[in-house]
Amino acid sequence: QVQLVESGGGLVQAGGSRRLACAASGRTVSSSAMAWFRQAPGKEREFVGSISKGGGSTVYTDSVKGRFTISRDNAKNTVYLQMNSLKPDDTAVYYCAAPGLLLYSGTDPTKYDYWGQGTQVTVSS
Repeated sequence: QVQLVESGGGLVQAGGSRRLACAASGRTVSSSAMAWFRQAPGKEREFVGSISKGGGSTVYTDSVKGRFTISRDNAKNTVYLQMNSLKPDDTAVYYCAAPGLLLYSGTDPTKYDYWGQGTQVTVSS
């Protein structure tokens, strides 16, 4: 059973930074692509970015490119989302996700079988 637990959310001022963590159990993060999604009130869940199974490739949605970075620590079996230059539009619940197919690192949320409980990030202006 794969379990994902996010942490690190909170309130931050615009222009600030925040690092989210996703601790995995039941699957080693080095054996799988992993992704981050977010969902703002009244909006659909949105792909933020992903890291490939090998860890050598990351993909981001256009709105966070150059500001957000996904990384992982294999020893801690944890994936991170470093968020810099935060904007009020980044306010959302952030979720990490693991795909059913280990190599999948795309944007389709239906391809991800395992989800964390989410962590709220609120960016004040």
